[in-house]
Amino acid sequence: MTSQQITNLLKLVGTPRDGALLRFSLGSEYLKSSDFEAAIAHLQAAVEKDPGYSAAWKLLGKALAEGGRTDKALSAYRRGIEVAEKKGDKQAAKEMTVFARRLEKTFASGGTSGGPS
Repeated sequence: MTSQQITNLLKLVGTPRDGALLRFSLGSEYLKSSDFEAAIAHLQAAVEKDPGYSAAWKLLGKALAEGGRTDKALSAYRRGIEVAEKKGDKQAAKEMTVFARRLEKTFASGGTSGGPS
C-alpha cells in the first residue's frame, strides 16, 4: 500500500522540484514501508542528482543491505564514506564505516551474498 506521503511526493517527480532531496525523501518513505526496490531506485536517483549527498549514500547502503544486496551496499557505503570525508561530514563517515564493517563481517562469515542485481 502506498502511503499518502509517497503519493504526495510522487506528484513532484518530473517537475522542477525533482531533485536529490525529493528522491531522498521518496527513498526514505519506501524504505520505511520495506519496498526495497523502489527505495533503491529513488536513492540511486538522489546520488545521481547530487553525488555529494552523504545522507543519501548512507540510506542507499541501508536499502541495499536490507534488500539483500550486500556487495552493492558495501560499494555504496564506501562511496558514501569518501563523499562524507571530502565534505568534512565526520559523523556520517563514521556511521557508514561501522555499517560497512558489520556487512563485511556478515559477508565473511557466509551471511547474505550479493543478491540480485
